[in-house]
Amino acid sequence: MGIFDKVKKIWSQDMAIDLGTANTLVVLKGQGVVLNEPSVVAIVDQGGKKNVLAVGDEAKTMLGRTPGNISAIRPLRDGVIADFIVTEEMIKHFIKKVHKGSTFANPRILICVPTGSTPVERKAIQDSALAAGARRVQLIEEPIAAAIGAGLPISEATGSMIVDIGGGTSEIAVMSLGGLVYSKSLRVAGDAMDTAIVNYMRKEYNLLIGDSTAEKIKKEMGTALPSGKNTYPVKGRDLRSGTPKEVNITEEDTAEALNDIMREMIGAIKQALENTPPELSADLVDMGLTLTGGGALLKNIDKRFSKETGLPVHVADDPLSCVAVGTGKALDQEETFSTMLSEY
Repeated sequence: MGIFDKVKKIWSQDMAIDLGTANTLVVLKGQGVVLNEPSVVAIVDQGGKKNVLAVGDEAKTMLGRTPGNISAIRPLRDGVIADFIVTEEMIKHFIKKVHKGSTFANPRILICVPTGSTPVERKAIQDSALAAGARRVQLIEEPIAAAIGAGLPISEATGSMIVDIGGGTSEIAVMSLGGLVYSKSLRVAGDAMDTAIVNYMRKEYNLLIGDSTAEKIKKEMGTALPSGKNTYPVKGRDLRSGTPKEVNITEEDTAEALNDIMREMIGAIKQALENTPPELSADLVDMGLTLTGGGALLKNIDKRFSKETGLPVHVADDPLSCVAVGTGKALDQEETFSTMLSEY
């Protein structure tokens, strides 16, 4: 293969990116999800100059465990860029990784964004990707990407409802005929659940735990409705004595810890239903709503939402990668989804 053929091949490897607060997923055109890593960057301060030490999986293991001159940070907060330079470095790292370190990589990139992000925030995402080496950057609304990935008939004249619970935001949307009829971006999602568990452990058990421990509790014992008597050992620091301590918690504990967040999400879903036109509301009685994102994996969350709204609630087949898969489909079928893509 000649040099021009190699360049042409790499240029054809356009990318779809689910740039999430917790995880970043990358889809290469025609290949599916090729990368799924935490949106974490480790920075080392060497004589006043900051350099990237690690990105993704390696950087996440450093969270809360770094010495003074190293900081492990998440460059995105609530689905939008909090640190422009670090985000650019992270995107650059992921582009090189999926293109096997090639210096020729100059892909077209499609990135999903929360519906509540401002034009300034959207331009910041686009500028970061362009600075990282993209030749062209387009954006797609996150709930639309999630609905495409979940296989909902959003192009038809029927109502579809999606609730995408990510790390920084929960996207609630009603769609029909390829557009958003109603959408709301709620800045309460997976990270807020972790914080709620940290606060609950401090309040109820006088135990100080870190975000990583809270995330483990959420995955192992987190529930929207308690349904068992299992216990889970949690290790942390006793706030009274300052020494390490272990306590056992139950599903009732995690349900109580997450209750306020569940109520806020249910309130937002009910608000969406109140703002949905009657004809589409009739469709939702049969179609129900579909859950995507990592938060959809919380135990019994579908039962809690169904109980509170009276609608059938379905968890997508692969909720964690729905947004990335949908963004990839929109990249592959640009003509079909062209009206759903934008540039800033």
